[in-house]
Amino acid sequence: MRRPVPRSTASAGLGLAVAVAGCLYAASGAASGTADATGGAGAVTVRAMSAAAVADSAVRPAAPDLAGADLDGQPVSLAALRGEVVVVNVWGSWCGPCRAEADDLRRLGARTGDRGVRFLGINTRDRDRAAARSFVRAHGLGFPSLHDPDGELLLRFPPALLNPQTIPSTLVIDRGGRVAVSIGGPVTEAELAPLLDRVAREAP
Repeated sequence: MRRPVPRSTASAGLGLAVAVAGCLYAASGAASGTADATGGAGAVTVRAMSAAAVADSAVRPAAPDLAGADLDGQPVSLAALRGEVVVVNVWGSWCGPCRAEADDLRRLGARTGDRGVRFLGINTRDRDRAAARSFVRAHGLGFPSLHDPDGELLLRFPPALLNPQTIPSTLVIDRGGRVAVSIGGPVTEAELAPLLDRVAREAP
């Protein structure tokens, strides 16, 4: 005769199953690109790096206002970078995939700076700025990062454009301040460079 499972154990198992299902759903949505930020064909969608694409300029949504203090308490804003191509990278010092991609982002930033490409980080879920600053020093990241411990800046994006539960995430913003590429999950220099090159070649 099988012994009944205690209610607390059953509830914990159910909670774990729901959490796993949610992660799988988010991952499948990012990989397939089914999330649609504007509701139209060819719109900007969250995709995994392997399926990422540059959206047609006619369907790119405007990026929301991003402004606040960086990890050193200095004011930073996306608006100040208008006219440049901006790579917005969402990261946390606690995030393994963020550590894996950080060196790729540093190298890509060094390659593209003379072409009017800038990088802006959004550091999320790090209550302690010191931990985030240690991450920046360890990887030699030269770009500023907005400190967003509660994810308030991430919630300014439609979930279909940037999933706040998917860390890291990367967006490419064109010179007009519109989102041209949305990537959920880690990126590599080799994969991101062609997409970035294409946006950087566009006329202002």
